[in-house]
Amino acid sequence: MGQLEELRAAIVDGQNAAAVAKVTEALASGLSPERILQEGLIAAMGETGALYQAGDIFVPEMLVAAQAMRAALGVLKPHLVKEGVASRAKVAIGTAQGDLHDIGKNLVAMFLEGNGFEVVDLGVDVAPERFVAEVNNGARAVAISALLTTTMLNMADVVNALVRANLRDQVSVLVGGAPITADFAREIGADGYARDASSAVDLLCQLLDV
Repeated sequence: MGQLEELRAAIVDGQNAAAVAKVTEALASGLSPERILQEGLIAAMGETGALYQAGDIFVPEMLVAAQAMRAALGVLKPHLVKEGVASRAKVAIGTAQGDLHDIGKNLVAMFLEGNGFEVVDLGVDVAPERFVAEVNNGARAVAISALLTTTMLNMADVVNALVRANLRDQVSVLVGGAPITADFAREIGADGYARDASSAVDLLCQLLDV
């Protein structure tokens, strides 16, 4: 098994220390940071997403894989910056105002990072104006999560705030969470709905053409 295959396996298995070690080894052997990102981290996240879609793993396993990816990315990122490897796009993510749940949001954020996106994690209970500020600061997409039926309605406030700021046409809005549906996304004027972290990555790549 080659270095990149071992890196992918370490990430999918959620082995943080092994993932860090394999990135370090790959860099020392002369592999380019971009190749390590593409064939190691991004490929591992794709495999993890496919396993989840097939029902072979569940959210806890996805979380540990994403955490291993993040540990590996921590080693790789300075080398990506040094070599000028551009991110796919900047994405601002957070839970809707009034909602304090963050497991789903954290998972999506880590999957986006592992797939080459620059992620600004605004945390929980995020006011619409904070999403607007990040779009003004270069974010090409906003991703909003909600777990409660009472707070999911606040997602519409983010869309409306972007409209008022004359920014709606230059940003993609993605929503997700347990009570969210594709119909609800359309009703509030969002660009798309993602049922899980893997599909969020796929959808943003489509929306942003990256």
